[in-house]
Amino acid sequence: VGTLPGGCDSGGRCFCRPEFAGPRCEQCSPGHHSYPHCYACSCDSRGAVDNNCSPAGQCRCHTNFAGHTCNQCALGFYGYPSCTPCQCSREGSLHSTCDQETGQCSCRPKVTGLRCDSCVPGAYGFPH
Repeated sequence: VGTLPGGCDSGGRCFCRPEFAGPRCEQCSPGHHSYPHCYACSCDSRGAVDNNCSPAGQCRCHTNFAGHTCNQCALGFYGYPSCTPCQCSREGSLHSTCDQETGQCSCRPKVTGLRCDSCVPGAYGFPH
């Protein structure tokens, strides 16, 4: 599937199309996946470690990125493409993750704010 017309060299190595590799063009070249189709990995330049991916096409993401091509924020981060860490208050939020677009934390009852770090109007005594 991946060989170019012209066969092989004198050592028996086949001439491969750019997206294929191996002595008989029997695997995908770096930056490609899903043999025998060998699609480009298309890893996000900001979120991925490099443009190589698994045989199934999963790119290797930096810690704060996620997704097949590393083009979204990982849990605990928000605001792609910067993917800033969530800063949810331990006392006021339900968990440490936030909305991946806005950074809004999930607040406990009677607690408010982006980071769940203050009382709603009419309540007092945060964090207790």
